[in-house]
Amino acid sequence: MAGVDEVRGTKVLVRFEGKRCIHSRACVLGRPDVFVPHAKGGWIHPDAASPETVVAVAQACPSGAISYQRLDGGEQEQAPLVNVVRIRENGPLAFHAELRVENEAPRFRATLCRCGASRSKPFCDSAHAGAGFTATGEPATQDSPPLAQRNGPLSVTPQPNGPLLVSGNLEVVSGTGRTVLRTRKAAFCRCGASANKPFCDGSHAHVGFRSDST
Repeated sequence: MAGVDEVRGTKVLVRFEGKRCIHSRACVLGRPDVFVPHAKGGWIHPDAASPETVVAVAQACPSGAISYQRLDGGEQEQAPLVNVVRIRENGPLAFHAELRVENEAPRFRATLCRCGASRSKPFCDSAHAGAGFTATGEPATQDSPPLAQRNGPLSVTPQPNGPLLVSGNLEVVSGTGRTVLRTRKAAFCRCGASANKPFCDGSHAHVGFRSDST
């Protein structure tokens, strides 16, 4: 795949899509023998740990920059039983679901920009840090009944110069794991200006938000 590095071990093939990486460091902190920080040359070593360990670290990558393929007959990555978007403090929206992001290949994990500064919209590229973006990861809980179904396809459609429209079963979760909202439709702010973050309040029109990546 274009823009994706592949490293084949004896039991697991690891893929790394650099442009999706947000440097959460779950990989290099979780298994620094498999994902070797600051290494010269190859830095991914799938055979340095059991395939189950490599898989666990890959699945902990919130952006989906790291993915894998089992070569030993083991189970491939599956969609979660509960579709979730986690609100990162001063950072992006971290989705874990059977994702269908418009114009993108299907995936299970993605971090989407909510600061408005990413040059890789709708994906996060860590620009929020340099932009000084501030937004709580602990918005107020909203009353919402349990969903009849908690998984299934989740469609994400970035609106031109506007919010992320999401449809499908979804639990919006705070940074500490508290359920903020259960919903089947939501509009998430991605201009960084909403007074009702993480949700859109129409501020994109007032601040002149542009959804292109330049």
